[in-house]
Amino acid sequence: MRDRFPLLVLGGLLLAGVLGAFLVRGAQRGGFADPLSTFRAEPDGARALFLLAQESGLPVTRNMADLRLVSGPQTLVLFAVDVEDSHEEDPDQTKLASDPDAGVDEEEAPHLGFNALRAQQLDEAEVERVLSHVRAGHSLVYVPWGSRENPLLDELGVKLDKADSTLPMRTLVAPLPTPYTLGVERVETKVQAYLRLPEHAVTVLEDERLGFAVAAVIPVGQGRVLVVGAPELAMNRALARADNAQFWLSALGALGPGPYAFDEFHHGFTNERSIVDFARRYGLHFAVAQLLLGVALWAGALKRFGRPRPPPESVRVGATDALFAMSRLYREGRHHAFAAGLISRGLTQQLAPLAGLPSHSTVAAVAEGLRARGRQDLAHGLLDVARQTDAVQKDADLQALATSAAHVRERIHPAGIT
Repeated sequence: MRDRFPLLVLGGLLLAGVLGAFLVRGAQRGGFADPLSTFRAEPDGARALFLLAQESGLPVTRNMADLRLVSGPQTLVLFAVDVEDSHEEDPDQTKLASDPDAGVDEEEAPHLGFNALRAQQLDEAEVERVLSHVRAGHSLVYVPWGSRENPLLDELGVKLDKADSTLPMRTLVAPLPTPYTLGVERVETKVQAYLRLPEHAVTVLEDERLGFAVAAVIPVGQGRVLVVGAPELAMNRALARADNAQFWLSALGALGPGPYAFDEFHHGFTNERSIVDFARRYGLHFAVAQLLLGVALWAGALKRFGRPRPPPESVRVGATDALFAMSRLYREGRHHAFAAGLISRGLTQQLAPLAGLPSHSTVAAVAEGLRARGRQDLAHGLLDVARQTDAVQKDADLQALATSAAHVRERIHPAGIT
């Protein structure tokens, strides 16, 4: 044990350091979430927009479940959500517009820490369910990251052109008055992608100098989708510029009465799901299979089935030989007194809690405590064992002492310590 002690100390310090780092990081409110998450209070988060809408009287909420079972009249808000099967139709154009010295990949939605493992992409089933929700007369706000096309944009008929990342902050204006830009004169933000829109789309914001569309509303069935090619426009640091905050209040208000569900599931935040929820989402057979798997894992954790089984013969014989070897060491070394002391000390430690005393109490103190609690039989037995301990000189004395200690333990009440 002594040679392992430094290793144990080092391992304990390392574990404490790791747990402390996780605790400190978790205590950094608003700094643990992904960019454009409404939980993130850093400059590149969207917490300010969530609180602004909430303080302005708009009904807002956070969605922390996948979008396969969207229900109710909610307006979904997707900020920098990855979509499966994203692709780049014109990689050469993207490379020409990118800054090779920036050192940042603007085509990949950023994920921080373990969120890279927890965050999920919007899959095909979710895309179809979201579009069905919109076609039924509801609204959607979609702010893609980068300039990659994806199945959701393909269904909307929207193409993205990479904006020149070397250009300074752009000034956006409304090409014509709409309810989405009520009270908005100009918007200042960095643009990642310009939009190529279908004929029936309504341009909401465009670049003042270049004339390219940055935000637009696309009718889908009986609903509407607001697409914005400037993710920074939703970030905390951008809301204080020009009329950026007013744009979001006007746009959200024009899209419908709400509630406005900001998606956090695809940023790595999920709610716990019960077996009932799992069955409702994926079918009863999958829920039953999950339940059976849990039972199998629980049974495996028990490490045995049925009644306890005796150890193998080799283990039993080996343990017996080891016990005889230890007893021989005591006999040959004439350590009868030491062995007797161990037996007496063990009995004292076992009876001390019954006397209301700590386990390191003396024999006299434990005996007195037992008498005070009406256990004179245990007190007399303990004192008798203590007296025999002082008189042990040979194997027969040690065996008699062990027998006396066993008789005292047998008299302990079943409700006591066993």
